[in-house]
Amino acid sequence: MKTDILIAGAGLSGLVIAERLSAAGARCLLVEKRGEIGGNCLDGYDEHGVLVHRYGPHYFRTNSSRIVRYLSRFTEWKRREFKILSRTEGRYWSFPVNLTTFEQMIGRESSAAEFEAWLSQQRIPFKDPGCSEQVILSRLGRDFYERFFLNYTRKQWGREPSELDPSVCRRIPVRMGREERCFSERFQAIPSEGYHTLFRRMYEAMERTELMLGTDYREILGKVSHRHFVVTGPVDEFFDYRHGRLPYRTIRFEREHVSGDSLKARLPESCREGFWQPAVQVNYPGEEPFTRCVEIKHITGQRCEGTTLVREYPEEHGPETDPYYPVPSPESCILHRRYAETASQHPNITFLGRLGTYRYLNMDQTVAFALQAADILARRLGFSPLPLP
Repeated sequence: MKTDILIAGAGLSGLVIAERLSAAGARCLLVEKRGEIGGNCLDGYDEHGVLVHRYGPHYFRTNSSRIVRYLSRFTEWKRREFKILSRTEGRYWSFPVNLTTFEQMIGRESSAAEFEAWLSQQRIPFKDPGCSEQVILSRLGRDFYERFFLNYTRKQWGREPSELDPSVCRRIPVRMGREERCFSERFQAIPSEGYHTLFRRMYEAMERTELMLGTDYREILGKVSHRHFVVTGPVDEFFDYRHGRLPYRTIRFEREHVSGDSLKARLPESCREGFWQPAVQVNYPGEEPFTRCVEIKHITGQRCEGTTLVREYPEEHGPETDPYYPVPSPESCILHRRYAETASQHPNITFLGRLGTYRYLNMDQTVAFALQAADILARRLGFSPLPLP
């Protein structure tokens, strides 16, 4: 068997680079070990007819008009502003931390000036925060750190915040006003017909791409002649763990369907009509074994009698589980550098995505890196990259 580009993994990275290279004239073979395309971004309807995100919520947001234009070739959008709450001490809290959160804590109305003055007394200064614990302590002080971040981070990453890179908690904003949106990007949306439809349309647009599902790329490596290899799976696995195993976190998802009758029986003040919880995502930073509960129906706009809740239980990645999150710690960064050095010695292999680059990438970053890689490869291999609309 012969192809121009062999691509391991039909998640977001693999689909984007396959579509672009196919459009440029390359023949691609897209190999996916699961029985469907879309990777961890995939959604679908459960047995009750509720559209759920199968591998955790994926809130698409970006400041890049180029990425929006590219993906809009395959989907229309539902513009959404994603709201997250935190539940601890028997109540819901506005989150990320903002003026409303402060008012909830002190039990009265306040002002940005008072909030800032209070924070100035609480913050523990660090000239150059070297870990996630120091990031939060330097921005919010110990009260908010222990209430919302300490135990949540322990559950999510299986490590103390003091053991994690500053980037982990630096991603979380702090707002002095009453802005309750989780994210600040200009474009926030979800595909109007679901991610599964977006991915199907991407694949249907690939005239020169063959897809092999239910196949591990290692099963066919010696049987397929190719000019270039794109790997979106774990980089340490690809190199047979020669430098040691990189740490990953996996997630166990627990679904609970709530019937329409149960929803109607809830007190009106408990939740909006047709929903079980008051926001798409509720974080649980307490002693519960799960980190968050997601009711994706809040943002899909689906109208149906019941609803489905998905609780997430982070765990250490093992041989029988799928890796979800690279663990950003000083030790893992050092180990990954060794793999990056090894990868640089293989110019005919490109590593992409969270697992291939061992980076905690958002969806728009994943698309951007795949578009960039496609442009580079098309020129290097003599194809004619098509300009994006």
